[in-house]
Amino acid sequence: MKNFKSPVAWWESLKIIIVLVFSAITGAISFNFFFIPTNVYASGLNGFAQLFTGITSEYLNIQLETGLIILLLNIPIAILGWFKIGKTFTLLSFLSSFLVSILMVVLPVVQLTPDPIMSALFGGVIGGAGVGFALKYGFSTGGMDIIAMVLAKTTGRTIGNLMMVMNAIIAITAGATFGWEYSFYTILSIYAFTKVVDTIHTSHQKVTAMIVTTDPDTLVEAIHRELVRGVTVLPATGGYSKTNRAVLMIVVSRYEIYSLEQAVKEADAAAFVNFMQTNKVMGEFLNSEQQKERRASSVF
Repeated sequence: MKNFKSPVAWWESLKIIIVLVFSAITGAISFNFFFIPTNVYASGLNGFAQLFTGITSEYLNIQLETGLIILLLNIPIAILGWFKIGKTFTLLSFLSSFLVSILMVVLPVVQLTPDPIMSALFGGVIGGAGVGFALKYGFSTGGMDIIAMVLAKTTGRTIGNLMMVMNAIIAITAGATFGWEYSFYTILSIYAFTKVVDTIHTSHQKVTAMIVTTDPDTLVEAIHRELVRGVTVLPATGGYSKTNRAVLMIVVSRYEIYSLEQAVKEADAAAFVNFMQTNKVMGEFLNSEQQKERRASSVF
């Protein structure tokens, strides 16, 4: 008998598709309606693509589509992420960036306001909303996120610090090439973008989940099917019901929150989950390469 997905699984897949399309639409709108018309530069790889097309237009008189450059730059990055980060995360991220590129080519460039400050704010807010929901559902919009994650593993530095350095390079280059006021507008757009992402999705790299359940064994098994993370099981008693329960404690990266949520929903839909921001972790916390090795050896 064939295995068909449950209605819950189909609904979760549909939500991912909806969020993927939403993130692509908001990304294209932020560029074509706000950033590009007023020469405000975005963060990450998309900002680099803007700079590249701006420089070729200004100094070489060559007109290039920013969306096409974003797509071309994301192809080698997707290949890198496929082997270094994870297949599902990388595939969804590349599909998102692919849709952004297509929509940027299809949609006209329209100047909704001549004020670069307004463009920086609204472009950052709209773009940040799309990225925030993408991160919440287990993927990103590609580009610098993947590069930063790979560099973080090889250099030992945090993703946040690496992204800050990359964005600083974009802002300085924009200022030195087109005028320092554009550097300030770029910093403003990045700030608005970051604040919206933080509002929708935790900005911390790691979070701690405390899960209250009456069926800890089934839940632990479900979590280990999705994640290679240690789970600590603590005995507990319901304060009102006086029934025996268990509290599962697990620390995950922000990119693993969605997978953990799905594992809990499938194993124990009645479980109570509390996510807490984690500023620092001491001890073993496996990176993606260590997780691959642990999964290959079936040791959790």
